[in-house]
Amino acid sequence: MTKLKIINQEVLKDWAKEIFQKNSFNMVDVSAKKETYRRALASGKIYVGKKVFDLIKNKETKKWDSLIEKYVKNGGVLISQYNTAARNSDNLFKLAPYPLYLSRDRVTRENAPVSFIDPKHPLLSFPNKIDAKDFEGWVQERGLYFPNKWDKAYRPILEIKDGNEAPTQGSLLVAPFGKGHFIYTGLSFFRELPAGVPGAYRLFTNMISIPQNIEKQAIKN
Repeated sequence: MTKLKIINQEVLKDWAKEIFQKNSFNMVDVSAKKETYRRALASGKIYVGKKVFDLIKNKETKKWDSLIEKYVKNGGVLISQYNTAARNSDNLFKLAPYPLYLSRDRVTRENAPVSFIDPKHPLLSFPNKIDAKDFEGWVQERGLYFPNKWDKAYRPILEIKDGNEAPTQGSLLVAPFGKGHFIYTGLSFFRELPAGVPGAYRLFTNMISIPQNIEKQAIKN
């Protein structure tokens, strides 16, 4: 059973853990206030919940960054929700391995159209084939604090159109780093998972599973 470390306990409730455990993910809550970062990075996948850096003291930031870099380089998967406290005055997101700039871009319509920039990308194909139906029944919004500028190492996965606003492609970005992967998402999983939205669970499971997916595609090719 694959371990998924959750940093910021408010992200998932007990019933959410049960659903993920049925998909072979052992949920482990890691409080930024109580656990050391080294222990959090010891094994498994890591999901950094929203506003985690509001809980982390400034003097710990460098320690956190160095441990994260080593973890991902060695094959780890790091998924980060938006963390506005982890950006500098230029809106550069400090946790990311390559330059990534946060904006205040958000999609407030929960039913805003979603299209796939690369429908064959691993995040959209394994273990769940993601399609338009997976974005039905979302609550309150699609997401917020989407990056509006990023390094070419990142692959944007989704494009979302919010009414008359210009389409945004920053809701879900993935980049390889060493042997591992870094995923940044502004999608409102913190709302959709507690609300039990099936498509959100299916997409989140794919995000956790990216190493197996990459390996599966390499064997196929």
